[in-house]
Amino acid sequence: MPFFIWSSQGPRYRELTTVNEEKRTLELSGHVGLRSLPDQLVKRAVKQGYSFNILCVGETGIGKSTLINTLFRIIFENEEASHYDEEVKVLPRTYDLQESNVNLKLTVVHTVGFGDQINHVKSSEPILEYIDAQFKRYLEEELKIKRSLWNYHDTRIHACLYFIAPNGHSLKALDLVTMKKLDSKVNIIPVIAKADTLTRNELVNLKIKVMSELVSNGVQIYQFPTEDEAVAEINSSMNTQLPFAVIGSTENVTVGNKTVKGRMYPWGSIQVENENHCDLVKLREMLLRVNMEDLREQTHTRHYELYRRCKLEEMGFKDPTLDNQSFSLQKTYEAKRKEFIKELQHKEESMRQMFVNKVKEAEVELKEKEKELQGRFELLKTMHQEEKKNLEEKKREMEEEMNAFNRRKVAAETLMGQALQGSSQQPFKKDKDKKK
Repeated sequence: MPFFIWSSQGPRYRELTTVNEEKRTLELSGHVGLRSLPDQLVKRAVKQGYSFNILCVGETGIGKSTLINTLFRIIFENEEASHYDEEVKVLPRTYDLQESNVNLKLTVVHTVGFGDQINHVKSSEPILEYIDAQFKRYLEEELKIKRSLWNYHDTRIHACLYFIAPNGHSLKALDLVTMKKLDSKVNIIPVIAKADTLTRNELVNLKIKVMSELVSNGVQIYQFPTEDEAVAEINSSMNTQLPFAVIGSTENVTVGNKTVKGRMYPWGSIQVENENHCDLVKLREMLLRVNMEDLREQTHTRHYELYRRCKLEEMGFKDPTLDNQSFSLQKTYEAKRKEFIKELQHKEESMRQMFVNKVKEAEVELKEKEKELQGRFELLKTMHQEEKKNLEEKKREMEEEMNAFNRRKVAAETLMGQALQGSSQQPFKKDKDKKK
Protein backbone atom coordinates (compact mmCIF):
# COMPACT_ATOMS: atom_id res chain seq x y z
CA MET A 1 0.00 0.00 0.00
CA PRO A 2 1.81 3.18 -1.13
CA PHE A 3 1.45 6.50 0.68
CA PHE A 4 3.36 9.73 1.37
CA ILE A 5 4.77 10.85 4.70
CA TRP A 6 5.93 14.37 5.55
CA SER A 7 9.23 15.23 7.19
CA SER A 8 11.54 18.22 7.49
CA GLN A 9 13.10 17.16 4.17
CA GLY A 10 9.80 17.06 2.31
CA PRO A 11 7.46 14.23 1.32
CA ARG A 12 8.75 10.70 1.03
CA TYR A 13 7.21 7.79 -0.82
CA ARG A 14 6.82 4.61 1.18
CA GLU A 15 5.05 1.35 0.48
CA LEU A 16 3.65 -0.74 3.29
CA THR A 17 2.60 -4.34 3.13
CA THR A 18 0.18 -5.45 5.78
CA VAL A 19 0.65 -8.80 7.44
CA ASN A 20 -2.75 -10.09 6.41
CA GLU A 21 -2.57 -8.84 2.84
CA GLU A 22 -3.16 -11.72 0.43
CA LYS A 23 -1.29 -12.05 -2.84
CA ARG A 24 -3.44 -12.48 -5.88
CA THR A 25 -2.47 -14.62 -8.87
CA LEU A 26 -3.88 -13.38 -12.14
CA GLU A 27 -4.51 -15.83 -14.94
CA LEU A 28 -3.89 -14.68 -18.48
CA SER A 29 -6.63 -15.07 -21.03
CA GLY A 30 -4.24 -16.21 -23.75
CA HIS A 31 -0.70 -17.26 -24.62
CA VAL A 32 1.90 -14.48 -24.32
CA GLY A 33 5.13 -16.51 -24.32
CA LEU A 34 6.05 -16.72 -20.62
CA ARG A 35 6.49 -20.48 -20.89
CA SER A 36 9.55 -19.99 -23.11
CA LEU A 37 11.48 -18.13 -20.38
CA PRO A 38 13.08 -21.32 -18.93
CA ASP A 39 14.12 -22.32 -22.43
CA GLN A 40 15.69 -18.91 -22.96
CA LEU A 41 17.65 -19.22 -19.72
CA VAL A 42 18.82 -22.72 -20.60
CA LYS A 43 19.98 -21.66 -24.07
CA ARG A 44 21.79 -18.65 -22.67
CA ALA A 45 23.48 -20.70 -19.94
CA VAL A 46 24.54 -23.39 -22.39
CA LYS A 47 25.93 -20.83 -24.80
CA GLN A 48 27.84 -19.02 -22.06
CA GLY A 49 29.19 -22.21 -20.50
CA TYR A 50 29.82 -23.09 -16.88
CA SER A 51 32.74 -22.93 -14.51
CA PHE A 52 33.44 -25.24 -11.61
CA ASN A 53 36.43 -25.10 -9.27
CA ILE A 54 37.56 -27.94 -7.04
CA LEU A 55 40.13 -27.66 -4.25
CA CYS A 56 41.93 -30.90 -3.36
CA VAL A 57 43.46 -30.92 0.12
CA GLY A 58 45.41 -33.90 1.39
CA GLU A 59 48.81 -35.35 2.03
CA THR A 60 51.26 -36.00 -0.77
CA GLY A 61 50.74 -39.40 -2.40
CA ILE A 62 47.25 -39.93 -1.01
CA GLY A 63 45.73 -40.14 -4.51
CA LYS A 64 44.29 -36.68 -5.21
CA SER A 65 45.29 -36.48 -8.88
CA THR A 66 44.25 -40.08 -9.57
CA LEU A 67 40.81 -39.51 -8.07
CA ILE A 68 40.23 -36.38 -10.18
CA ASN A 69 41.25 -38.31 -13.29
CA THR A 70 38.84 -41.09 -12.34
CA LEU A 71 35.96 -38.72 -11.57
CA PHE A 72 36.09 -37.02 -14.96
CA ARG A 73 37.23 -40.12 -16.88
CA ILE A 74 40.18 -38.32 -18.39
CA ILE A 75 43.87 -38.13 -17.56
CA PHE A 76 44.86 -34.55 -16.76
CA GLU A 77 48.46 -33.47 -17.13
CA ASN A 78 49.96 -33.17 -13.70
CA GLU A 79 53.49 -33.18 -12.28
CA GLU A 80 54.39 -35.67 -9.59
CA ALA A 81 55.05 -34.05 -6.23
CA SER A 82 57.84 -34.97 -3.84
CA HIS A 83 57.78 -35.26 -0.05
CA TYR A 84 60.58 -32.74 0.42
CA ASP A 85 58.83 -29.40 -0.13
CA GLU A 86 59.70 -26.89 2.56
CA GLU A 87 56.29 -25.20 2.33
CA VAL A 88 52.81 -25.80 0.98
CA LYS A 89 52.26 -24.61 -2.59
CA VAL A 90 48.87 -24.01 -4.20
CA LEU A 91 48.85 -24.90 -7.91
CA PRO A 92 45.66 -24.24 -9.92
CA ARG A 93 45.16 -25.92 -13.30
CA THR A 94 42.30 -24.96 -15.64
CA TYR A 95 40.86 -27.28 -18.30
CA ASP A 96 38.11 -26.85 -20.89
CA LEU A 97 35.79 -29.87 -20.91
CA GLN A 98 32.87 -30.64 -23.20
CA GLU A 99 30.10 -33.21 -22.89
CA SER A 100 27.48 -33.14 -25.62
CA ASN A 101 26.75 -29.41 -26.12
CA VAL A 102 27.71 -28.35 -22.55
CA ASN A 103 31.06 -26.63 -22.02
CA LEU A 104 32.67 -26.62 -18.59
CA LYS A 105 35.73 -24.65 -17.52
CA LEU A 106 37.13 -26.84 -14.76
CA THR A 107 39.79 -25.58 -12.38
CA VAL A 108 41.51 -28.12 -10.14
CA VAL A 109 43.58 -26.62 -7.33
CA HIS A 110 46.24 -28.91 -5.88
CA THR A 111 47.91 -28.37 -2.50
CA VAL A 112 51.46 -29.57 -3.09
CA GLY A 113 53.47 -30.46 0.01
CA PHE A 114 50.53 -30.39 2.43
CA GLY A 115 51.38 -32.39 5.57
CA ASP A 116 55.01 -33.02 4.60
CA GLN A 117 56.55 -30.52 7.00
CA ILE A 118 57.58 -31.28 10.57
CA ASN A 119 55.93 -28.07 11.79
CA HIS A 120 52.31 -27.94 10.60
CA VAL A 121 51.44 -24.57 12.13
CA LYS A 122 51.52 -22.73 8.81
CA SER A 123 50.35 -25.58 6.57
CA SER A 124 46.87 -24.12 5.99
CA GLU A 125 47.94 -20.48 5.48
CA PRO A 126 48.68 -20.71 1.73
CA ILE A 127 45.32 -22.43 1.16
CA LEU A 128 43.37 -19.77 3.07
CA GLU A 129 45.27 -17.00 1.31
CA TYR A 130 44.43 -18.46 -2.09
CA ILE A 131 40.72 -18.73 -1.27
CA ASP A 132 40.58 -15.14 0.02
CA ALA A 133 42.50 -13.95 -3.04
CA GLN A 134 39.79 -15.36 -5.34
CA PHE A 135 37.07 -13.69 -3.26
CA LYS A 136 39.02 -10.44 -3.44
CA ARG A 137 39.31 -10.63 -7.25
CA TYR A 138 35.56 -11.14 -7.59
CA LEU A 139 34.77 -8.28 -5.17
CA GLU A 140 37.12 -5.94 -7.04
CA GLU A 141 35.33 -6.83 -10.28
CA GLU A 142 31.96 -6.11 -8.64
CA LEU A 143 33.09 -2.71 -7.37
CA LYS A 144 34.40 -1.55 -10.75
CA ILE A 145 32.54 1.23 -12.50
CA LYS A 146 32.66 -0.69 -15.77
CA ARG A 147 32.02 -4.31 -14.89
CA SER A 148 32.05 -7.42 -17.05
CA LEU A 149 30.72 -10.13 -14.76
CA TRP A 150 28.87 -11.86 -17.59
CA ASN A 151 32.14 -13.12 -19.09
CA TYR A 152 34.23 -13.03 -15.93
CA HIS A 153 36.16 -16.24 -15.22
CA ASP A 154 34.98 -17.08 -11.72
CA THR A 155 37.86 -18.72 -9.83
CA ARG A 156 36.16 -18.95 -6.44
CA ILE A 157 36.36 -22.43 -4.91
CA HIS A 158 33.02 -24.24 -5.22
CA ALA A 159 33.94 -27.55 -3.59
CA CYS A 160 36.78 -28.74 -1.37
CA LEU A 161 37.53 -32.45 -1.48
CA TYR A 162 39.35 -33.12 1.78
CA PHE A 163 41.27 -36.40 1.59
CA ILE A 164 41.47 -38.35 4.85
CA ALA A 165 44.26 -40.89 5.25
CA PRO A 166 42.97 -44.48 5.68
CA ASN A 167 44.80 -45.11 8.94
CA GLY A 168 41.75 -46.84 10.42
CA HIS A 169 41.78 -44.86 13.67
CA SER A 170 40.67 -41.23 13.54
CA LEU A 171 41.39 -37.79 12.12
CA LYS A 172 44.78 -36.21 12.59
CA ALA A 173 45.12 -32.92 14.45
CA LEU A 174 46.20 -31.26 11.19
CA ASP A 175 42.98 -32.40 9.50
CA LEU A 176 40.75 -31.04 12.26
CA VAL A 177 42.53 -27.68 12.45
CA THR A 178 42.57 -27.23 8.68
CA MET A 179 38.92 -28.16 8.16
CA LYS A 180 37.88 -25.88 11.02
CA LYS A 181 39.61 -22.97 9.27
CA LEU A 182 38.12 -23.87 5.88
CA ASP A 183 34.48 -24.55 6.80
CA SER A 184 33.49 -20.85 6.70
CA LYS A 185 35.16 -20.31 3.30
CA VAL A 186 34.42 -23.39 1.17
CA ASN A 187 32.04 -26.32 0.86
CA ILE A 188 33.94 -29.22 2.43
CA ILE A 189 33.23 -32.75 1.23
CA PRO A 190 35.37 -35.24 3.20
CA VAL A 191 36.50 -38.41 1.44
CA ILE A 192 38.46 -41.39 2.73
CA ALA A 193 41.22 -42.02 0.21
CA LYS A 194 42.55 -45.44 -0.78
CA ALA A 195 39.63 -47.20 0.84
CA ASP A 196 40.81 -50.55 -0.55
CA THR A 197 43.43 -50.67 2.23
CA LEU A 198 40.67 -51.11 4.85
CA THR A 199 38.30 -53.94 5.59
CA ARG A 200 34.55 -53.32 5.58
CA ASN A 201 34.36 -53.21 9.37
CA GLU A 202 37.36 -50.88 9.60
CA LEU A 203 35.80 -48.61 6.98
CA VAL A 204 32.45 -48.43 8.78
CA ASN A 205 34.14 -47.69 12.12
CA LEU A 206 36.37 -45.03 10.54
CA LYS A 207 33.37 -43.26 8.97
CA ILE A 208 31.56 -43.20 12.32
CA LYS A 209 34.70 -41.97 14.10
CA VAL A 210 35.36 -39.22 11.54
CA MET A 211 31.82 -37.84 11.65
CA SER A 212 31.81 -37.98 15.45
CA GLU A 213 35.04 -35.99 15.65
CA LEU A 214 33.83 -33.44 13.11
CA VAL A 215 30.63 -32.85 15.09
CA SER A 216 32.39 -32.70 18.46
CA ASN A 217 34.92 -30.15 17.13
CA GLY A 218 32.27 -27.99 15.46
CA VAL A 219 33.48 -28.54 11.89
CA GLN A 220 30.70 -27.78 9.40
CA ILE A 221 30.92 -29.87 6.25
CA TYR A 222 28.74 -29.47 3.19
CA GLN A 223 25.32 -31.08 3.52
CA PHE A 224 23.51 -32.02 0.31
CA PRO A 225 20.31 -29.94 0.14
CA THR A 226 16.97 -31.57 0.86
CA GLU A 227 14.61 -28.65 0.11
CA ASP A 228 14.01 -29.69 -3.49
CA GLU A 229 11.60 -32.60 -3.58
CA ALA A 230 13.19 -33.93 -6.77
CA VAL A 231 16.51 -34.66 -5.04
CA ALA A 232 15.50 -34.67 -1.39
CA GLU A 233 15.41 -38.45 -1.06
CA ILE A 234 18.77 -39.18 -2.70
CA ASN A 235 20.49 -36.27 -0.95
CA SER A 236 19.15 -37.33 2.45
CA SER A 237 20.47 -40.83 1.81
CA MET A 238 23.89 -39.55 0.72
CA ASN A 239 24.20 -37.28 3.78
CA THR A 240 24.15 -40.37 5.97
CA GLN A 241 27.01 -41.96 4.01
CA LEU A 242 29.55 -39.17 4.46
CA PRO A 243 32.52 -39.30 4.31
CA PHE A 244 32.68 -41.11 0.99
CA ALA A 245 35.14 -43.99 0.76
CA VAL A 246 36.81 -43.68 -2.64
CA ILE A 247 39.31 -45.56 -4.77
CA GLY A 248 40.91 -43.99 -7.81
CA SER A 249 42.30 -45.79 -10.83
CA THR A 250 42.82 -45.06 -14.52
CA GLU A 251 43.83 -48.62 -15.38
CA ASN A 252 41.63 -51.04 -17.29
CA VAL A 253 41.05 -54.47 -15.80
CA THR A 254 39.11 -57.35 -17.29
CA VAL A 255 36.33 -58.76 -15.14
CA GLY A 256 34.53 -61.57 -16.88
CA ASN A 257 33.68 -60.33 -20.35
CA LYS A 258 33.86 -56.64 -19.41
CA THR A 259 36.73 -54.15 -19.29
CA VAL A 260 36.33 -51.70 -16.43
CA LYS A 261 38.39 -49.19 -14.48
CA GLY A 262 39.88 -50.78 -11.40
CA ARG A 263 42.83 -52.40 -9.72
CA MET A 264 44.05 -55.98 -9.99
CA TYR A 265 45.39 -57.76 -6.91
CA PRO A 266 46.60 -61.36 -6.36
CA TRP A 267 43.41 -62.11 -4.47
CA GLY A 268 41.07 -60.49 -7.00
CA SER A 269 40.09 -57.15 -8.53
CA ILE A 270 38.44 -53.93 -7.41
CA GLN A 271 36.11 -52.00 -9.68
CA VAL A 272 36.19 -48.31 -8.86
CA GLU A 273 32.75 -47.73 -10.40
CA ASN A 274 31.13 -50.61 -8.55
CA GLU A 275 29.08 -49.22 -5.65
CA ASN A 276 29.66 -52.42 -3.69
CA HIS A 277 33.40 -51.75 -3.76
CA CYS A 278 33.61 -47.99 -3.09
CA ASP A 279 31.65 -44.71 -3.17
CA LEU A 280 33.22 -43.18 -6.27
CA VAL A 281 29.98 -43.29 -8.28
CA LYS A 282 28.08 -41.71 -5.38
CA LEU A 283 30.65 -38.93 -5.14
CA ARG A 284 30.45 -38.28 -8.87
CA GLU A 285 26.65 -38.19 -8.77
CA MET A 286 26.50 -35.85 -5.80
CA LEU A 287 29.34 -33.58 -6.94
CA LEU A 288 28.61 -33.27 -10.66
CA ARG A 289 25.17 -34.52 -11.69
CA VAL A 290 22.92 -33.57 -8.77
CA ASN A 291 24.44 -30.75 -6.69
CA MET A 292 26.94 -28.84 -8.83
CA GLU A 293 24.68 -25.81 -9.16
CA ASP A 294 23.90 -25.85 -5.43
CA LEU A 295 27.64 -25.88 -4.68
CA ARG A 296 28.08 -22.84 -6.91
CA GLU A 297 25.12 -21.12 -5.29
CA GLN A 298 26.31 -21.86 -1.75
CA THR A 299 29.72 -20.45 -2.62
CA HIS A 300 28.17 -17.21 -3.84
CA THR A 301 25.34 -16.72 -1.35
CA ARG A 302 27.05 -18.00 1.79
CA HIS A 303 30.83 -17.99 1.71
CA TYR A 304 31.39 -15.08 -0.66
CA GLU A 305 28.66 -12.99 0.98
CA LEU A 306 30.33 -13.48 4.36
CA TYR A 307 33.66 -12.32 2.92
CA ARG A 308 32.00 -9.42 1.08
CA ARG A 309 30.10 -8.25 4.15
CA CYS A 310 33.23 -8.26 6.32
CA LYS A 311 35.23 -6.36 3.72
CA LEU A 312 32.53 -3.74 3.11
CA GLU A 313 32.11 -3.22 6.86
CA GLU A 314 35.86 -2.68 7.12
CA MET A 315 35.54 -0.07 4.37
CA GLY A 316 32.79 1.71 6.32
CA PHE A 317 29.74 0.64 4.29
CA LYS A 318 26.53 -0.22 6.10
CA ASP A 319 22.89 -0.95 5.35
CA PRO A 320 20.10 1.61 5.90
CA THR A 321 18.81 1.83 9.47
CA LEU A 322 15.36 0.82 10.65
CA ASP A 323 13.94 4.34 10.18
CA ASN A 324 14.73 3.95 6.45
CA GLN A 325 17.44 6.56 6.41
CA SER A 326 19.26 6.34 3.13
CA PHE A 327 22.91 5.41 3.09
CA SER A 328 25.19 8.10 1.71
CA LEU A 329 28.16 6.77 -0.21
CA GLN A 330 29.69 10.26 -0.36
CA LYS A 331 29.55 10.67 3.42
CA THR A 332 31.04 7.24 3.93
CA TYR A 333 33.80 8.04 1.45
CA GLU A 334 34.57 11.35 3.15
CA ALA A 335 34.56 9.73 6.60
CA LYS A 336 36.85 6.94 5.47
CA ARG A 337 39.07 9.48 3.70
CA LYS A 338 39.39 11.57 6.86
CA GLU A 339 40.04 8.42 8.88
CA PHE A 340 42.65 7.30 6.37
CA ILE A 341 44.33 10.73 6.34
CA LYS A 342 44.34 10.81 10.13
CA GLU A 343 45.81 7.32 10.28
CA LEU A 344 48.34 8.28 7.61
CA GLN A 345 49.35 11.38 9.56
CA HIS A 346 49.68 9.31 12.71
CA LYS A 347 51.89 6.82 10.89
CA GLU A 348 53.88 9.67 9.36
CA GLU A 349 54.41 11.23 12.78
CA SER A 350 55.37 7.86 14.21
CA MET A 351 57.84 7.29 11.39
CA ARG A 352 59.23 10.80 11.81
CA GLN A 353 59.68 10.26 15.54
CA MET A 354 61.22 6.89 14.85
CA PHE A 355 63.57 8.52 12.32
CA VAL A 356 64.55 11.21 14.85
CA ASN A 357 65.21 8.57 17.48
CA LYS A 358 67.25 6.56 15.02
CA VAL A 359 69.25 9.66 14.09
CA LYS A 360 69.88 10.47 17.75
CA GLU A 361 70.95 6.93 18.43
CA ALA A 362 73.22 7.06 15.40
CA GLU A 363 74.69 10.38 16.56
CA VAL A 364 75.38 9.00 20.04
CA GLU A 365 76.93 5.90 18.52
CA LEU A 366 79.04 7.99 16.14
CA LYS A 367 80.20 10.23 18.96
CA GLU A 368 81.18 7.20 21.02
CA LYS A 369 83.05 5.76 18.06
CA GLU A 370 84.67 9.14 17.42
CA LYS A 371 85.73 9.34 21.04
CA GLU A 372 87.08 5.82 20.85
CA LEU A 373 88.95 6.61 17.64
CA GLN A 374 90.32 9.81 19.18
CA GLY A 375 91.58 7.87 22.19
CA ARG A 376 93.20 5.32 19.92
CA PHE A 377 94.72 8.15 17.89
CA GLU A 378 96.18 9.80 20.98
CA LEU A 379 97.53 6.46 22.13
CA LEU A 380 99.10 5.79 18.76
CA LYS A 381 100.47 9.34 18.69
CA THR A 382 102.07 8.89 22.12
CA MET A 383 103.48 5.55 21.09
CA HIS A 384 104.79 7.11 17.88
CA GLN A 385 106.48 9.95 19.77
CA GLU A 386 108.10 7.55 22.23
CA GLU A 387 109.23 5.32 19.38
CA LYS A 388 110.59 8.37 17.55
CA LYS A 389 112.41 9.50 20.66
CA ASN A 390 113.90 6.05 21.11
CA LEU A 391 114.97 5.98 17.50
CA GLU A 392 116.61 9.40 17.78
CA GLU A 393 118.42 8.28 20.92
CA LYS A 394 119.63 5.16 19.14
CA LYS A 395 120.63 7.28 16.15
CA ARG A 396 122.65 9.60 18.42
CA GLU A 397 124.32 6.65 20.09
CA MET A 398 125.15 5.11 16.74
CA GLU A 399 126.60 8.43 15.50
CA GLU A 400 128.81 8.68 18.61
CA GLU A 401 129.91 5.10 18.08
CA MET A 402 130.67 5.89 14.44
CA ASN A 403 132.69 8.98 15.41
CA ALA A 404 134.62 7.00 17.97
CA PHE A 405 135.17 4.26 15.42
CA ASN A 406 136.41 6.78 12.89
CA ARG A 407 138.83 8.27 15.44
CA ARG A 408 140.16 4.86 16.30
CA LYS A 409 140.41 4.12 12.61
CA VAL A 410 142.44 7.29 11.95
CA ALA A 411 144.72 6.59 14.89
CA ALA A 412 145.20 3.03 13.74
CA GLU A 413 146.00 4.17 10.22
CA THR A 414 148.51 6.72 11.58
CA LEU A 415 150.23 4.12 13.69
CA MET A 416 150.26 1.70 10.79
CA GLY A 417 151.80 4.37 8.54
CA GLN A 418 154.48 5.20 11.07
CA ALA A 419 155.25 1.53 11.52
CA LEU A 420 155.59 0.96 7.78
CA GLN A 421 157.83 4.02 7.47
CA GLY A 422 160.05 2.88 10.31
CA SER A 423 160.38 -0.62 8.89
CA SER A 424 161.38 0.73 5.47
CA GLN A 425 164.23 2.92 6.94
CA GLN A 426 165.89 0.14 8.99
CA PRO A 427 167.06 -2.00 5.96
CA PHE A 428 168.50 1.12 4.33
CA LYS A 429 170.65 1.84 7.43
CA LYS A 430 171.92 -1.76 7.50
CA ASP A 431 173.02 -1.57 3.87
CA LYS A 432 174.77 1.70 4.56
CA ASP A 433 176.66 0.23 7.49
CA LYS A 434 177.78 -2.78 5.43
CA LYS A 435 179.30 -0.49 2.77
CA LYS A 436 181.32 1.32 5.35
